[in-house]
Amino acid sequence: TYFFFVFSITYTVSQCNISKCLNLSDQHPEAPPARADATFRVTMVPGDGVGPELMTAVKEVFKAGDVPVEFEEFHLSEVQNMASEEKLDQVLTSMKTNKVAMKGKIHTPMEFKGELASYEMRLRRKLDLFANVVHVNSLPGYSTRHNNLDLVIIREQTEGEYSSLEHESVTGVIECLKIITREKSRRIAKFAFDYATKKGRNKVTAVHKANIMKLADGLFLQSCAEIAQLYPKIQYENIIIDNCCMQLVQNPYQFDVLVMPNLYGNIIDNLAAGLVGGAGVVPGESYSAEYAVFETGARHPFAQAVGRNIANPTAMLLSASNMLRHLNLEYHSNMVSDAVKRVIKQGKVRTRDLGGYSTTSDFVRAVVENLRHRPAN
Repeated sequence: TYFFFVFSITYTVSQCNISKCLNLSDQHPEAPPARADATFRVTMVPGDGVGPELMTAVKEVFKAGDVPVEFEEFHLSEVQNMASEEKLDQVLTSMKTNKVAMKGKIHTPMEFKGELASYEMRLRRKLDLFANVVHVNSLPGYSTRHNNLDLVIIREQTEGEYSSLEHESVTGVIECLKIITREKSRRIAKFAFDYATKKGRNKVTAVHKANIMKLADGLFLQSCAEIAQLYPKIQYENIIIDNCCMQLVQNPYQFDVLVMPNLYGNIIDNLAAGLVGGAGVVPGESYSAEYAVFETGARHPFAQAVGRNIANPTAMLLSASNMLRHLNLEYHSNMVSDAVKRVIKQGKVRTRDLGGYSTTSDFVRAVVENLRHRPAN
């Protein structure tokens, strides 16, 4: 069984019962909850590029909304000489204690410096963050070629082409190993079907290239088919990756939940994000049996925007909202996501990637103004 709602609580005052602390009483949903006496500690890794600016946006909105979350912040970067085994261990210790984290993109340099596995990959493996979930959802008020999209991409992200197993067998010949295992293929397939069941979804589609990689992708496909038999109420299909890309562009409405190995998931995440507005508007999250990490759906550092105050914080704010829901802070989660969606629907404040001229600060200010029941200063 996979746990979607694992969290850790640090009590600041322990005189109220748990239902009051978590706002589970039968009060009117529109009524602002009393100040929570439970503070949730969350690990924050801003990452590279515009990551720190996006995290600042999250912190400003949380402060304005009186959200009972306290961040433990760690700066981990391979390109800014802020990465070391000691720093990685600190991040891992914090994540293992808090169980929940928010993370920006940790940029991986292309140059080989003696270590094939990036810090991003090492984090995923050490925490066993095997399932990446990206919910691609059209934003009301922002029109694209395909509107009213609602599909979910589930990606296995601990093996496959990202196994970091490469070597030069003879001069001028590089072998790069793709690892597919029955255990991890069945695990991600079960996760996808469990997710579909939990969220009321009707269909799961396995994405593969088994016509060419007959053994590797063949094993993944076989594993998905075996798991599908355990879920007779969920429709199961499979599709070849190249055809999947074309079908997503032509008619994305045919898809509901898609499950796939590592590299295909990376490609499809970005393609699908482009269908609804780009990397700046799609949230994502990664799960293990114990931990949950919330990030943007399409992982881009957007280095050319650093310091220019032009990055779109929508994806990170929606990801933060998903994190609050994961922590059972339903009221605060809805407050943040509703404010973000209201600003986009109004159409007056839009960053450049959505065709506007507003800055990151303008967008954050508009979101704060649209928060329900903000505490008086």
